[in-house]
Amino acid sequence: METVRESWTDERLDEFGKRIDERFDRVDERFDEVDRRFEQVDKRFEQVDKRFEQVDKRFEQVDVRLERIDGRIDSVGRAIVFGSIALSSTMIAGFGAMAAVIATKL
Repeated sequence: METVRESWTDERLDEFGKRIDERFDRVDERFDEVDRRFEQVDKRFEQVDKRFEQVDKRFEQVDVRLERIDGRIDSVGRAIVFGSIALSSTMIAGFGAMAAVIATKL
């Protein structure tokens, strides 16, 4: 082991340090590129968020329209119920009148 330690001269250690620095510089450059790519991804997500905001607004409009339609359906349902009651009452009154006419002829 001592021979290995003795062979590391100051000059070799300096060269080793420079090589390590160069490699870390390359790693830093790669991380800078990764950071730039994440910035692009962030911008794209911002665009997607804006699009979802537009979609949310449209769904709100659809909700309002559906509430209007629901109200109309409720009013049509009420009209059918009241119409059925009125028709039934009219039919009962008509049958009663027919029964009265038949009873007077007998």
